[in-house]
Amino acid sequence: MAPPAPLLAVRGSEGLYMVNGPPSFTESTAFQRVNVVNVTSAELLRSFDLPKAVCLQFSPKNNVLATWQAYTTAKDGSAGVPNLQLHDVKTGKCLKSFIQKKMQNWCPCWADDESLCARNVNNEVHFFENNDFSTIANKLHLQKVNDFVLSPGAQPTKVAVYVPGSKGAPSFVRLYQYPNFSGPQSALANKSFFKADKVTMLWNKKATAVLVIASTEVDKTGASYYGEQTLHYIATNGESAVVQLPKGGPIYDVVWSPNSVEFCAVYGFMPAKATVFNLKCDPVFDFGTGPRNAAYYSPHGHILVLAGFGNLRGQMEVWDVKNYKLISKPVASDSTYFAWCPDGEHIVTATCAPRLRVSNGYKIWHYTGSLLHSYEVPSNEEMWQVSWQPFLDGVFAAKAVKYQAVPSELPRAEQKPAQAYRPPALRNKPVTASKLHEDEPPQNMKPPVGCSDKPLSKTALKNQRKHEAKKAAKQEAKADANQEPPQPPAPQSAPQSAVPAPTSGDPEVDKKIKNLRKKLKAIEQLKEQAAAGKQLEKNQLEKIQKETALLQELENLELGL
Repeated sequence: MAPPAPLLAVRGSEGLYMVNGPPSFTESTAFQRVNVVNVTSAELLRSFDLPKAVCLQFSPKNNVLATWQAYTTAKDGSAGVPNLQLHDVKTGKCLKSFIQKKMQNWCPCWADDESLCARNVNNEVHFFENNDFSTIANKLHLQKVNDFVLSPGAQPTKVAVYVPGSKGAPSFVRLYQYPNFSGPQSALANKSFFKADKVTMLWNKKATAVLVIASTEVDKTGASYYGEQTLHYIATNGESAVVQLPKGGPIYDVVWSPNSVEFCAVYGFMPAKATVFNLKCDPVFDFGTGPRNAAYYSPHGHILVLAGFGNLRGQMEVWDVKNYKLISKPVASDSTYFAWCPDGEHIVTATCAPRLRVSNGYKIWHYTGSLLHSYEVPSNEEMWQVSWQPFLDGVFAAKAVKYQAVPSELPRAEQKPAQAYRPPALRNKPVTASKLHEDEPPQNMKPPVGCSDKPLSKTALKNQRKHEAKKAAKQEAKADANQEPPQPPAPQSAPQSAVPAPTSGDPEVDKKIKNLRKKLKAIEQLKEQAAAGKQLEKNQLEKIQKETALLQELENLELGL
């Protein structure tokens, strides 16, 4: 039996309605403007009288509906009424009410099977079991705990907690397994770092590791307006590492592959780089540079979309991540929202208010680049939200990747290449090709065929680079020995490193000159390697920066001869 076509829920100033998914894209007549419905039968389940509610969220198995409204105090200054409520969807009964003053992180977190529910209260994380909110089943106490994330998947549930640093102490993230909260020694893993005003914690699907994006509000070096970000990897087996990103700049997005063994990071000053890493934090594939700030894996993990939304033009790159082949490059201009359909073949992009209040609407695409359906709301109305109907894993089977665009009744929009601004005085003159930057092409970072499939460790990689540098130096020295006899001394204006070494009669001075020439030669070799595209290590870059000082020191010694 073929799986059903997912519905698309649309919410805006004209109400809430459902649209049938591909291939019909017609509005469903079975749904009226209701509060809670069963989407398989269009049956009204429950209606709640909550006129001031501004946020709502279902628990993972739809047994509980959480609602939040703005917290207000009484006129005499006394405490207000609880504003976070948990309702039983089947009976409509209010299970529990809490005072939750801040809208940020207002909703409690549930385990996928709803065996646990947790919320942050002052310096503690409170845990409730099996949706019984009458008693607190367990507490995790950490001074100034700021945030936590429960792991996905089956039991046992793990929890990642973040505590910001203070008074010279570093910030840290710890991983625990519920209910083992007896102290730091009971933690599965711990990672501390100094540069962190806030963090984003991302569990992989198998709950074996967490990626932590640590951010500071201000970049003290002045290199970035967006502050400074670093990416950290923490595994439940205790391993941790800093993910080395080859290009400096902001980290725009980090996403786990559904296979839980790879993740993609989009980072660096524009044009941004995108790289897939493995669990050793070694790069697997580099997508080069481009106008992008987001990444989205398909539900089955076989397709990856790199996109540039927000202040970028909406360009998308759709990649087959099994073979690392580019499938299509559609453009969804002015998009503020992107989501994969649960079938793993279709995509919705939308322009929603309040991010943009004009040209609101949505488009449904096939990943091969075909635009299948487009809807724009009337100019006097707004669209606030669109959302695919969720399905359990396994309902839709993964299909072979297609590269040929599927047929569509809508014409393919021809994208005009963006023209750079030219002042009036130059508009009638020939265009001269110039670039602000050189685009980097995609690059496979896996070991070549015939090499060990196991990636090299950082130490082994460093030793390999040293060996390659020594080998290159020996070859260069051998080539110099086979050349013609040296030419007469160069004029005074020639670089000092090209002048034959004189002798001073002082062995100490001669030794210093010899060492300086050796260092300068090594710097020349490093510069040649960098020009050839090789990525240098931090200490090698520091050596290159010392070139001017070494040249000056050599000149002073030679002038004193």
